Amino acid sequence: MVRLNPDGKVAKIKSTKPGDLGEILKAQKAAFDQDSNPSWGSRKSKLLKLSAVIKEYEANFIQAISEDFGHRAAVETVVAESLVIQGSIKHAIKHTPKWMRVRKVPTALQFKPGKNRIVPQPLGVIGIISPWNYPLQLAVVPLIGAIGAGNRAMIKPSEYTPKLSELLKTVLGKVFTDEEVFVATGGVDVAQAFSALPFDHLVFTGSTSVGRIVAKAAADNLVPCTLELGGKSPTIIDDSADIDAIVPKIANGKLLNAGQTCVAPDYVLMPESRINAFSEAILKKAEEFYPKVAGNDDYTSIIADSHYTRLQDLIEDAEKKGATVRVAGDDDKQQLAKERRVPLTVVTDTTPDMRIMQEEIFGPLLPIVPSETLDDSLKYVQERERPLALYWFGNDNKKRDKVLTQSISGGVSINDVAWHVIQEDIPFGGVGPSGMGAYHGEHGFESFSHMKGVFLQSKFSQGGALHPPYTEKTSKMINLMRKLS
Repeated sequence: MVRLNPDGKVAKIKSTKPGDLGEILKAQKAAFDQDSNPSWGSRKSKLLKLSAVIKEYEANFIQAISEDFGHRAAVETVVAESLVIQGSIKHAIKHTPKWMRVRKVPTALQFKPGKNRIVPQPLGVIGIISPWNYPLQLAVVPLIGAIGAGNRAMIKPSEYTPKLSELLKTVLGKVFTDEEVFVATGGVDVAQAFSALPFDHLVFTGSTSVGRIVAKAAADNLVPCTLELGGKSPTIIDDSADIDAIVPKIANGKLLNAGQTCVAPDYVLMPESRINAFSEAILKKAEEFYPKVAGNDDYTSIIADSHYTRLQDLIEDAEKKGATVRVAGDDDKQQLAKERRVPLTVVTDTTPDMRIMQEEIFGPLLPIVPSETLDDSLKYVQERERPLALYWFGNDNKKRDKVLTQSISGGVSINDVAWHVIQEDIPFGGVGPSGMGAYHGEHGFESFSHMKGVFLQSKFSQGGALHPPYTEKTSKMINLMRKLS
């Protein structure tokens, strides 16, 4: 078995060969066929082992993720990855026995005394393709749902986080056999082969463009998908909002993981008369959060040179087209570039032709769009692709309810940012270009189960009256059923 080196780093392991993936899937399916509906005791044991091993190697995960990023704030890994995982496992252990039960459902009067039931049944093998931005959480939380629903799983982490991928493979290998949970490591070729496998369900988290490719590959095998994508998540600031109260929340949501979050506020819509005050306040708050960005252990680096360059190109494009750009702090630009650090950058005087208003930003750049009324803001949002998240800040409940009923997005947080994502009792998912399907909690259990409908016929059924040869008795039965229905 692969082991950790004395320094806590994972020993180098060979990348998975794309050609081997089919055999691994075949082995998992064969093992599933031998135990196609695991007991709650078996599922609970696996969840407890998963919880324990994630706790045991938390420091190693923090180190590996930080090395993959260039630097990742340790607190962010604990809060956004470890705590989310442990909360999800605790919730699953508490509630899964209830979710597993056969569910009694109503039966229409004309079909009584027969009975309807829904029988939850594991699907088989769940494929999980996880991204680089929260590489532990977004690999393990779907795994929790898969295990709780009685499945086996194969995971393909991002090639942008090779150290985390190798560590995850090592750590999960300590408590699971390859027939239970398998982690595939390697590059794009492995990911392409992985997405083309005939899983019983496939979960993909990543960009919309790659999501389309994954969905096409899965479609060849009629594999159902849960796609958690992204998009430009809007923040609507109502004129009733208290700027001083909301700025810390928006700043924190935008700067967590240096903005490399699929549900980060992508742009702000607010009355033009308040833009300057808001801009100054959020820049000041960013400087309070991070007096220095370069060399600050609390601030996360951009994942790769190509991503850093893309963010700089977005800023340059906006400036060339007339935008006003203001940057928090006064860090040395060369040092920032060396560390791939980007401070909060507020962009005003935006226009639709700017790339920053067309592409998902995925970084600490915050464009602001003037919008005088709620109707203007809703029109702006609805004319664009449906986002993964939407945020509204204000104290007018009628306007709040109008936002909830007249906007379409994957999820919403009111008067805060991203908190809806870590609620286990509500679904997390996108809509349209921001994704399809949902998971977390019971919604994940159902996504990774076949909720099989069953009709139990009664020995007292009169359905035989509908059998041929058709007689007057048949006509009477039809008339009765019409009345009852």
